[in-house]
Amino acid sequence: MTDGVLQGRHVLVVEDEFMLAEDMSQQLVDAGAVVIGPAQSLERAFELMAMPDVLDAAVLDVNLHGKSVYAVADMLLERHVPLVFTTGYDASTLPERFRSTSCYSKPVDMPQLMLTLQTTIEAVLRA
Repeated sequence: MTDGVLQGRHVLVVEDEFMLAEDMSQQLVDAGAVVIGPAQSLERAFELMAMPDVLDAAVLDVNLHGKSVYAVADMLLERHVPLVFTTGYDASTLPERFRSTSCYSKPVDMPQLMLTLQTTIEAVLRA
């Protein structure tokens, strides 16, 4: 169903749980995406964002080893890179500035997340 929906799109994955990061990355690759990462820390996320690859979208775990990912999200939004949050917490805990950003509770419905990524990427390209 989701094969190829993200064909050739560069997607940053920021997730601190190794198995979740690997599974998510593989599913994104299966959908045609080029995965950047996964980053398991804020520091690594910033390093990956400094690389010359153009990012088409990002999937960000809200909490990385007790640190919020919001600084990464702010930088991505400044660059007009669409993003999706994942969290083990309630989405209502997101700061007000991110309330319109898609947020998926874990375990993540990957086909739905990938369709959301595709939709948000297409919206940015049309803008």
